[in-house]
Amino acid sequence: MTELVRLEVEDGIGTIRLDRPPMNALCAQLGRELGALLPEITERSDISAVIVHGGEKVFAAGADIKEMADLDLAGMTTYGRLLQDFTNGLAALPKPTIAAITGYALGGGFELALCCDFRIAGATAKVGFPEITLGVIPGMGGTQRAARLIGPSRAKEIVFSGRFIGAEEALAMGLVNQVVPEDEDVYAAARAWAQRYVGGPAMAYAAAKQVIDRGVEVDLATGLEIERMAFASLFATDDQKIGMAAFVAKEKPTFTGR
Repeated sequence: MTELVRLEVEDGIGTIRLDRPPMNALCAQLGRELGALLPEITERSDISAVIVHGGEKVFAAGADIKEMADLDLAGMTTYGRLLQDFTNGLAALPKPTIAAITGYALGGGFELALCCDFRIAGATAKVGFPEITLGVIPGMGGTQRAARLIGPSRAKEIVFSGRFIGAEEALAMGLVNQVVPEDEDVYAAARAWAQRYVGGPAMAYAAAKQVIDRGVEVDLATGLEIERMAFASLFATDDQKIGMAAFVAKEKPTFTGR
């Protein structure tokens, strides 16, 4: 069976490459392959951060409409669970993740990008949710992640309209974190962003990610308790001892990731 997703690891950075020409449409096979990589990425100590990249021309232009067009309610219930399983898995990956967006990240492709912690886009990139023009809505977490990222009103505007959003507007709205002037430099910019986390305190990154992601879903008091417990748990790690000892000694810490 043709591989539609590849994992490449270099200098502490893992790259998940989508490879389903011409537009990287997200099909069931691609979802299963991507989901199957996530446990390996979680366990590998030589991967400190992860980039999701679709290539120099397109990130992912959406879900595979042909694959789902004739599904009934029962069929889509099963299919939709698959779509959310691999996107939720990516979102829960306990390592910093960056989407390197070139060309189009639309529909399911944009939902995949929203599962990442950060998004870097080329100047000509377009993002959005065109599902409404097909008589449906985003079904891979887009309504929920967009609303949490930019607020319900703005999320409704982009979902209801189905319009394509340019990179600079996406940056202003908070949908992406950085815009790169030249599209061919997007992946390099994503690697530079990921490099920040190589050799860092992996357990602390994982804890911070979990606390922030869980915290936005609960009330403040519960969020503070989640933070308190996670903060305390890090005092069982080697990196806490290394980091604080280095601070006291006025030295640069050399973390072990444990």
